[in-house]
Amino acid sequence: RDKQAFEPASPPRVTFYSCGPTVYDFAHIGNFRAFLTYDVLKRWLLYLGYDVDHVCNLTDIDDKILQRMARDDVSLKDLTTKYSELFFEDLKALNIMPAGKYPKATEHIDDIV
Repeated sequence: RDKQAFEPASPPRVTFYSCGPTVYDFAHIGNFRAFLTYDVLKRWLLYLGYDVDHVCNLTDIDDKILQRMARDDVSLKDLTTKYSELFFEDLKALNIMPAGKYPKATEHIDDIV
């Protein structure tokens, strides 16, 4: 293996995609380890003077969500809104810089399929 210097495709802009949570339950410390890693990387890029365009998805539909909806007799919107809001509160409490965008999987089903 060899090291290569980082060179953005369109300096000073850096685009950065990260996987976000599946919003059916509280996020846990293992989830936040990843989000803290993204935060450190983004802060480093900003420190170096780059304009960082960070996108982090929200998975708001999958089997676990459907099972939780049935178990709790709750709508998709109510369930995923609740846990999305709690996720954002936790990010703030941990002083994690938010992404610029948080697209929901349900808003991009046609793109995914």
